[in-house]
Amino acid sequence: MDKRSPTGHELKRWSLADLFPSFEAPGWSAALLDVEAKVTAFEGWRARLSPELSPDDLRALLADYEALVRAFSRVYAFAQLAFAADTQDQQAQSYLAKTQQLAAVVENRTLFFKLWWKGLDEAAAARLQPAAGDVAYFLEALRLQRPHTLSEPEEKIVNLKDVNGAAALINLYDTITNRYTFKLTVEGEEREMTRGELSVYIQGTDPALRAAAYRELFRVFAADAPVLGQIYQYRARDWRSENVDLRHFATPIAVRNLGNDIPDGVVDTLLQVCRSNAGLFQRYFRLKARWLGMTRLRRYDVYAPVVKSDKPFTFGEAVDLTLRSFSAFEPQMASLAQRVLETDHLDSEVRKGKRSGAFCASVEPSLVPWVLTSYQGRSRDIATLAHELGHAVHGLMATGHSALTTDASLPLAETASTFGEMLLVDYLLATDSDPEVQRDLLFRQMDDAYATIMRQAYFALFERQAHDMILQDASVDELSRAYLENLKEQFGDSLDLSEDFLVEWVAIPHIYHTPFYVYAYAFGQLLVLSLYEQYRREGASFKPRYFDILMAGGSDSPARILGRAGIDIHSAAFWQGGFHRIEEALTALEQLPLDST
Repeated sequence: MDKRSPTGHELKRWSLADLFPSFEAPGWSAALLDVEAKVTAFEGWRARLSPELSPDDLRALLADYEALVRAFSRVYAFAQLAFAADTQDQQAQSYLAKTQQLAAVVENRTLFFKLWWKGLDEAAAARLQPAAGDVAYFLEALRLQRPHTLSEPEEKIVNLKDVNGAAALINLYDTITNRYTFKLTVEGEEREMTRGELSVYIQGTDPALRAAAYRELFRVFAADAPVLGQIYQYRARDWRSENVDLRHFATPIAVRNLGNDIPDGVVDTLLQVCRSNAGLFQRYFRLKARWLGMTRLRRYDVYAPVVKSDKPFTFGEAVDLTLRSFSAFEPQMASLAQRVLETDHLDSEVRKGKRSGAFCASVEPSLVPWVLTSYQGRSRDIATLAHELGHAVHGLMATGHSALTTDASLPLAETASTFGEMLLVDYLLATDSDPEVQRDLLFRQMDDAYATIMRQAYFALFERQAHDMILQDASVDELSRAYLENLKEQFGDSLDLSEDFLVEWVAIPHIYHTPFYVYAYAFGQLLVLSLYEQYRREGASFKPRYFDILMAGGSDSPARILGRAGIDIHSAAFWQGGFHRIEEALTALEQLPLDST
């Protein structure tokens, strides 16, 4: 694949120089000393805190706390991003562990402030909170945690425990799984590849290679499944011990719901609506089987393209298409996305040891976010690029807020990213008249809707079940059986499901890294389907309402941010509306003549 395009965009590793040149650089050591100095200065507030604190003093305290958060965020992000760029780099591994330990120390030494605020009586809190300005919602969200807050000594012990407990388990999982290489015979030649490279064949046109790629993926993960499964068991037990047993959350998922400031009932409604619409995607898989000339799909074929070849795109073409699609909607979006490229904050190349998948990391408001992808020339890779650059646009649009309120909550964090993907697809549909490309895009839209909504919702359902099963001492094999039953419900009789997929769950990093994160994808996709439909109906008049959502960042609750845009997240009918739009797209696909290929 060409690394460079005529426009100058190049596949390469990102630069972290806007943080620090290296771990050996004087700036890194100075930054650590600066964090220590800011923590020491902030500790001086302990003796001054009381219910009678003045509004001016509260503003000064919050300014000091934000300065500390900004300084530490730079240090922590550098270690995290260096590790993501090469999970096998022992120096990065060591410094990530060091900064995770430092995070616990910083949290413990500043914990008195959060405990003081949570412990204030309602009258004192109501008097002071308006003085916080943009940081008011940060304080409001802290008080939501009051029923689940422990004493200061207990909170300090939990923070220290997490460094060598949950965080260590996650680092271990990443180190093990990102060292994996996979072997696949292609055109008579055995090739060694990364997981990202293997995924090209998982989603490729050759049915035999699709099956072989999946089998190789699961062969490698299955070899370590007993170990990876134990890591998950310990992660789940730790999650329950802290959050259910000590903090008295009603359920393991309720922890994430409160962190997202989404009521438990809203999440239950979302997952139930998703579950009740499983038949819609089963109908799609039956249609796809006919297009592929198969009696019934195998699970290996879910992401198979319906055209004979996946049109390749150079990286430069991918960047240009993404930026043009953003600009067609609003030039400011393209300008903001361009900043990621101009600052060398995009890691796009494929290499061994690099963290799998893709993400966007917003460090603090004064810095352009960093984006990681592994570009391999497929249309899916362009969609991933548009998705992650959409995250970056969201982050940059919210930089008017404090570092304490700039980051959107998880359910809203997928809004701009998913919207960006939809802009890209519509742009390609409008500008590429190749009928194969058109069909490919329409089918990929459905594939992506499945992957983002139904697959993620069923991951969340599995997580709920798995956490309960682990409480009852379920073995790794029993968890694998439960996962297979989860897949059987999800797919019904729409495809053939082999037992290879028993171990798929140990290959899903999100359930290790951030328990119950995954429902945010379904939330975000169904939300964006509604927003995008409004855009198609209203045109330019829609934009201010959409940009208000992005610019809000994390400065208010999701329910209030969306309520101002006319969206009621408590309503089952709202979530069902997203599925109505999916059904409309499916009906249109069903009306395409098969002989048009």
